[in-house]
Amino acid sequence: MIRFVLSPDRVVIPDLAARLPGRGIWLSARGDVLEKARVQGKLVGYFARAARGPVTVQPDLPDTLRAGLSRRFAELLGLTRRAGQAVAGFQKAREWVRDGRAGLIVQAADGSEDERARLLGGRDLPVVAPLDAASLGAVFGREHAVHVAVTPGRLADALRAEAGRIAGMALPGPASPGGAADRRHDGSPGGAGGAGDDKRTGWPDVPANGQGVDERTG
Repeated sequence: MIRFVLSPDRVVIPDLAARLPGRGIWLSARGDVLEKARVQGKLVGYFARAARGPVTVQPDLPDTLRAGLSRRFAELLGLTRRAGQAVAGFQKAREWVRDGRAGLIVQAADGSEDERARLLGGRDLPVVAPLDAASLGAVFGREHAVHVAVTPGRLADALRAEAGRIAGMALPGPASPGGAADRRHDGSPGGAGGAGDDKRTGWPDVPANGQGVDERTG
């Protein structure tokens, strides 16, 4: 899910890290539903009802969300690299897979399934593909990167969750960066447990207490 807060002048602001102070509005990371509401002119009304008052919603909010989530994933992957828990490149990634050091594979969204299968060599590892090769390469200081191996642990779990939110925000249609969901090597859906896995319908999507506004502050 994605948290939003209101600025002092009641502008809706995405809080992707869920850390900003104030009452939060929690919505499911569903790009198709969000885009439909925007096109139909209902987006402001949804937020206004959840916030119990007038609000301002930027017209490019869905695009802002997708860009922000991709940037957040890249920053988290950069942190993972600096911690020595991620390597890029087919040969290095395959060594980690072969030696049992990899708990997650990040593949470029424009990479091939054949190369993915060759990298995994039949091993059952989760694979996410939220960024294109150029964006992945930028994280590792190179022109492009197609395969990244990540050690298991909290950072790998966080990357899977963020990839799930990116996949949820992708619009239907031809494959695009951020549109590939978490999958196992056989192509079946993985279990990232991120916001993209939220099966509830309706909009806005809210926490289990049934309220559109998270009453917590701080």
